[in-house]
Amino acid sequence: MFQDLRGFGQFISVERGLMLFMISVGATFLTGEAFAWPAALFLGVIVFCIWSAVDAMNNLYDVDLDVLSDPMRAQFTKKLGKLGFFIAVGFTALSLALGAVTLMPFVLLFVGLGIFFGVLYSVPPFRLRKTAYKPIVNFTVGAVPVMIVAAFFNVFSINVITLILLIGVTTAINSLWEDLADFASDFHSGSRTIPVILGFRRGLLFTVIMGYLMIPLMVLVGLLFQLPLIYYAALATLASFTSLRLIQKRRTLFKEDKADTKKLFKLGEVLAKDFVIIAIVFTLSLMLSSLLEITPVF
Repeated sequence: MFQDLRGFGQFISVERGLMLFMISVGATFLTGEAFAWPAALFLGVIVFCIWSAVDAMNNLYDVDLDVLSDPMRAQFTKKLGKLGFFIAVGFTALSLALGAVTLMPFVLLFVGLGIFFGVLYSVPPFRLRKTAYKPIVNFTVGAVPVMIVAAFFNVFSINVITLILLIGVTTAINSLWEDLADFASDFHSGSRTIPVILGFRRGLLFTVIMGYLMIPLMVLVGLLFQLPLIYYAALATLASFTSLRLIQKRRTLFKEDKADTKKLFKLGEVLAKDFVIIAIVFTLSLMLSSLLEITPVF
């Protein structure tokens, strides 16, 4: 029973869904400028359903690649068989139905946009997840939830647009970390992701640099929305954690010109897992900061 629940959680990538749920909740508080829990939960559920559909879709078409990079996920996907397809369709229909319930054309448009980019990402003949355009498509994973919130409240201010940009860029860079973890399977399958094109070491360095370049944008969002000190404390902690990890692994990453390939691959997997933790902590800090900004006494 536990294994089936775990497999289902991986199939719909529940951790990504929860991160985007938290992003939607935080964006609702910041955009609506009110303690609007009913709207926050409703919009969060819509977003969770969209990306559960998209991730289920991706796992169905990636099952052969996952045999190498994530055998447990591949095994569960094969076990589901046709049921996996109906799960993806069910979440798609539910997300569109919830979008339609709002009676807001732009909300439904952005819900459809999320599903559309999910198809471009995974489904042949597009399969952009196997190309260098993968981060651009992944940008929508973060951007669409905030766009749905903005459309719900009909607010497209500079602050909100900056928040859309930040969350979109964050998920785009997250896809680079995922590519590092999937480097072996992507290379053997003929995928042309950025780490494959640049080579693992240069792809890893490029991803690290892009991660640090996000920090000024994160600070800017905090200043625009006047977020409390807890937000900046979380940023400082995450930046310090990443820096310490890189210092710890500096010999493998920077100094050894002919480093053992296995060590590099292992480092990529470690940093990819680290970035998942970083993304979860950041989205949680954003949600809590938005709550504190709206209700300081809380």
